[in-house]
Amino acid sequence: MRLSELSGKEIVDVKKAERLGVLGQTDLEINEQTGQINALIIPSVKWFGFKRQGNEIRVPWSHIKKIGSDMIIIDIEDYMAE
Repeated sequence: MRLSELSGKEIVDVKKAERLGVLGQTDLEINEQTGQINALIIPSVKWFGFKRQGNEIRVPWSHIKKIGSDMIIIDIEDYMAE
């Protein structure tokens, strides 16, 4: 799957049934040697789309359960703040 195919998909936590963000508004942690994505870094936002200072959610690639046509489903116990 190409990065362009992932862009614009909503990221949803299956356990909390929460929308965490949209890929394209997130950062990717990429292994420079293999080119594989290690994790999604999702900025925390509050009202009106403003970023909160320093809060973000790191979702390891292994916690991605399904990539559909409109969304990416993740299953992660506790969010890891960076």
